[in-house]
Amino acid sequence: MDVIRKIGHNDIVEITTSVLITWNDGKSRLCGDFRSLNNYTKPDRYHIPRIPHALDKLAKSKYITKMDCMKGLNHNGVKPNSIKILRIICHMGIYEYTRMPFGIKNA
Repeated sequence: MDVIRKIGHNDIVEITTSVLITWNDGKSRLCGDFRSLNNYTKPDRYHIPRIPHALDKLAKSKYITKMDCMKGLNHNGVKPNSIKILRIICHMGIYEYTRMPFGIKNA
């Protein structure tokens, strides 16, 4: 599953700066700084159900599923017309996300 791919300079429409995040265990991750994009993004509004209502629905369920949501956004594809605004630049070149990156307002 390709999360990111390198593109040429002639394909540039919009570029976001990248930030290198280093974890306590020494591992690092290259991330896009999407704050400027988030300023222009209309937020999705979803109401959070009340706990008694959610428990009532759960009690009537036939199945209960346990899921591992680690890196779950990387499994969500990005619409082709959105890929052009999900580009980052670093010392190795210009890349675009083909899967939903972390840091997007409505991710």
